[in-house]
Amino acid sequence: MKHHPKGLYILFFTELLERFSYYGMRAILVLYVIANAQGANPGLGWAEGDALALYGWYTMLVYVMSIPGGILADKWLGQKKMVFIGGLLIIAGQFVLAVDSLIAFYCGLALIVLGVGGLKPNISTMVGGLYKKGDLLRDKGFTIFYIGINIGAATAPLLVGYIGETIGWHIGFSLAGFGMILGQGVYIWGQKHLKGIGEYVAPVKIAGSDKRSHAPLTKIEKDRVFVLLISFLVIIMFWGAYEQAGGLLNIYTKEKLNRFVMGWEIPASVFQSLPAIYVILLGTVVAGFWAKWQAKGKEASSIFKMAVGIMIMGCGFLFMVGASIDAAASADGKAALYWLFGAYFLHVVGELCASPVALSFITKLAPVKYASIMMGIYFAMTGLGNKLAGLIGEAAADAGEKTVFFGITFFTVGFGALLLVFLKRLKALTHGAEDVVLQ
Repeated sequence: MKHHPKGLYILFFTELLERFSYYGMRAILVLYVIANAQGANPGLGWAEGDALALYGWYTMLVYVMSIPGGILADKWLGQKKMVFIGGLLIIAGQFVLAVDSLIAFYCGLALIVLGVGGLKPNISTMVGGLYKKGDLLRDKGFTIFYIGINIGAATAPLLVGYIGETIGWHIGFSLAGFGMILGQGVYIWGQKHLKGIGEYVAPVKIAGSDKRSHAPLTKIEKDRVFVLLISFLVIIMFWGAYEQAGGLLNIYTKEKLNRFVMGWEIPASVFQSLPAIYVILLGTVVAGFWAKWQAKGKEASSIFKMAVGIMIMGCGFLFMVGASIDAAASADGKAALYWLFGAYFLHVVGELCASPVALSFITKLAPVKYASIMMGIYFAMTGLGNKLAGLIGEAAADAGEKTVFFGITFFTVGFGALLLVFLKRLKALTHGAEDVVLQ
């Protein structure tokens, strides 16, 4: 820990609080939209299918906007400024959501979409900029950063979710906004530890000419970009399954799981903190496992880890197949909570194998002049995965939850196995980008 740059911890806390803001709002979004408009804590009163469609579009756009966010950083403003601007837009969006109005609801979502698009890809790229090429600490740094993300994601549903469901949806939205204000404060205070990181670098001019240098990609760079594109397919598949948490699994938890513990019914949104809690508990364990695995000379490339990760995560849905069978057999039509705990456990083990590794992988393979853009595309693929998650969730209305849960397992495990078949060829195309440089 002490060997990492101090700037890592500034970015760690900034992203922690941004994720508190995002996941707090995400925990109650679908539940607010389907809540009875005439109830004690009135929502919008939408049908579940419409709510899941909105969820899919929103979570897709949040990440797709990372592409223009990355372009703006690379070509004009730099990553550091884009993170700051993105934070301001998120704050505005959360407090607009706190206004009880349908117009305010849409405007608030739009502002958050723009804000996350500006902040998310650029803060991740800045983490990579803290480390030199070949630094063994880079992957560990991204794991630490990833744990910060999940501390925010774990606490947000507990606070924002509980307050939103039991006191008032709009109070919950405003609480998420205060989290982002604190995040901006940390970022501004910590600028002294981020000197030279994320600054805008003007294109180099060709000597004796006013034309700017736009050198084409080399053969090695093209090969590496191709491998990145393959990894983006993994990301779409992974998040298309994993993000059932905020949509289908959120509704399933509310309607078909027995949430009574010692006579108290736990709000469904509170369980949105479970994956993040698992990440905090298991993050260093999984990272340590891979470090020991690699030290023994065994296969530990990023593509291998992503393939294993998506397969493990997919197997988590077998627990939800069990929950569906349990619910169908029970007198009250509700399954036990332990099925959800088991599903989220495997989801997170898979996530820790794949997601932080993917972030680090991009900073290793992306051409320097396209670093933020490639990170933006990564998050855009995450967005497409979120949209896919919404479509899959909608399909459950006709196909049934059990069929959808089993189908997710089948496709994710099959896709992961296919990656392993082509692993050797894909590794060759990275041209040693993951080779460790001994310090």
